[in-house]
Amino acid sequence: MDFISLEEFYQSISNGVSLVPEGIGKELGHFNVFDTRELMTQLKGQKGKMPYNRRLYYKISLIEGRSKAEYADKVIDIEKNGLLFATPKVPYNYASEDVNHGAVFCVFTADFITKSNTGFNLDELPIFSPGSIPVFELSENEAPYIRTVFSKMKKELASDYAFKYDLIRNYVMEIIHLGQKFQPASVLYPKHSASERVSSLFVELLERQFPIESNQQRIGLRTAKDYADRLSVHVNHLNKVLKEHTGRTTTEVIGNRITQEAKILLKQTNWTVSEIAHCLGFEEVAHFSNFFKKQTEMAPNSFRV
Repeated sequence: MDFISLEEFYQSISNGVSLVPEGIGKELGHFNVFDTRELMTQLKGQKGKMPYNRRLYYKISLIEGRSKAEYADKVIDIEKNGLLFATPKVPYNYASEDVNHGAVFCVFTADFITKSNTGFNLDELPIFSPGSIPVFELSENEAPYIRTVFSKMKKELASDYAFKYDLIRNYVMEIIHLGQKFQPASVLYPKHSASERVSSLFVELLERQFPIESNQQRIGLRTAKDYADRLSVHVNHLNKVLKEHTGRTTTEVIGNRITQEAKILLKQTNWTVSEIAHCLGFEEVAHFSNFFKKQTEMAPNSFRV
C-alpha cells in the first residue's frame, strides 16, 4: 500500500515552489516547520482538513480554532487550541470546524532526532506509544508558549548559525516533553497490574496486525476469541479488562481498528473491495460490506469515490 511520503507532502502544499530547508541533507534526517496561514494560498483547497492516512514522517501540530481530531480509536474535540502528535505507525486526521482555523506544525524524520542520540528510539517515548493520548486541549497560557517555541524553530531554520539543527532538535524535544507532561500518570508510569498488562498486550498485539502492505497479506487475528486465545485469557476476562480501560468491548476496539485500515486501503490503493475484505479477515465480501456500512454508514465503494 502507499504511504504519504515527504515528497508527496511537499507536492500537496507547495504548488511547485521549493519549501525544503536549505542546507539540510540526508545525513541530517529531515525537518521543516510551517504556518498554515502563510500557506493558505497554496493549500489547493485543503483549508484545515487533513486526509485520513498514514505518513512516513512524524508531525507535531499546534491547532488553533475549533477542530475535531480522529486518531486511532479516539475522536477528540478541540474547542480552542490543541496540540497533536502524529507517528508514522498510526493514521489520523483533523478537520477544522472554525472559519478562523490555523495551525503551526513541524515535520521530521526519526533520523533527524536520533542523529545526536545514539540508540534513541522515538517510538519508545510515551507520547508516540500505543495507548497514549496524542491530542491535548491547551489552556490560554499554554498555547502562546508553544507557539513561541514553534516561532523559535522557524527563526532558527532561516538563520546561518552553524549548529542550528542541534538547537532545533532541542526545541522539538521540548514540545515532546511538554506533551508527555500532559499525559495521565497511568500512561507515563503504568502500575503494571494484571488487568493493565492484559490491556497493554492486547493493544500491542492488535497494532502488530497492521499496516496491510500487500493484497497478499492477511491479518492473523480477527475476533475477540482469537486475541483472548493468543493472550491465554478467557474472552470474557479480556472483554471486562478492555471495557474498564477503554470503555469499549473487545469487538468494538477490533472493529474500530479494522475500519481505520479499511478506510486507508479504500482511499490509497486500487485493490478491489474483495481483495481488501480478504486482507482484513473477511471470508465473504458481503460480510465486509455489511461491516463497513454498519461502522461508517457508507458502502465501501461509496466511501472510495
